[in-house]
Amino acid sequence: MSVTLQRRPASGSGFRRWRRRLRPGSFLVLFASSMLVLLPFLWMISMAFTPTEQAFGDVSLLPAEPTFDNFVRAVEDANLLPALLNSLIVGAIAVATNCVFAIAAGYGFAMLPFRGSTALFYALIATTAIPISVTLIPLFLMARGFPLTGGNDILGQGGIGLLDSLGGIVLPFIVLPLNIFLARQYFSSSAPDLAEAARIDGAGELRVFWKIYLPLARPLVAVIAIFSFTAVWDDFLWPLVTISSPEHQTVQLALTRFLSAGNIQYGPMMAGAVIATLPVLIVFLFNQRHFISGLSEGSVKG
Repeated sequence: MSVTLQRRPASGSGFRRWRRRLRPGSFLVLFASSMLVLLPFLWMISMAFTPTEQAFGDVSLLPAEPTFDNFVRAVEDANLLPALLNSLIVGAIAVATNCVFAIAAGYGFAMLPFRGSTALFYALIATTAIPISVTLIPLFLMARGFPLTGGNDILGQGGIGLLDSLGGIVLPFIVLPLNIFLARQYFSSSAPDLAEAARIDGAGELRVFWKIYLPLARPLVAVIAIFSFTAVWDDFLWPLVTISSPEHQTVQLALTRFLSAGNIQYGPMMAGAVIATLPVLIVFLFNQRHFISGLSEGSVKG
């Protein structure tokens, strides 16, 4: 018996082939685009380590005298740790509700169509074009009249409802229409043979969804989790309207303590922004593989 040994390509050969194919013009465009995106983040990190009195002295990305005082002030003066905990709680609730309800709704629109489902789907998607400032007052009235919360009776009268609470912050983010759209597009391209075979074996629709299609939709779950978390984490306007007590503030509201007329403290504010960015990076890195896979499959299937 003869054995043919094949020489494996040297490590890095793929990168060298990619580098040979990359034209100088394409490289310059990629480098300029990358710097255009990264420069504000680099500047934010630089100002976070720069003493406040030198923030606008020598313009440089490398601070001459780096300091951690801005981070200490950000944590102590802005009461940042409780605010981070509040944002993490509302982010986790938004991720859980969207991964359950948005994916289930998308599966229903794609795999269980009913009369009028197409019109209902497009009406739902049309709401994504409405800015949140337009729906701000209706959302406020809904939160205030939420039954059996905040001293309200079953008719939503007598109290403040979900105002000034974490439940009020997460209310507009429980089910995002964009996530329903992504789920519907994903399941529309899935093979229907699996569902038909399971139904022949006597499986119900809930079991078909839970046991067959949901385990195959890990990239979709990762995309929806990241989109839901960043949507509620970055929001500033709705918490500003609904929250009035410091103990319920999110991290975005806490950073505003460094903003006052004629005395903006850029160093502590940038340090707080760096701290606020870390959870988003952790969520992305944790789901990076499935997130990129989900976007790639979505672009092909879409």
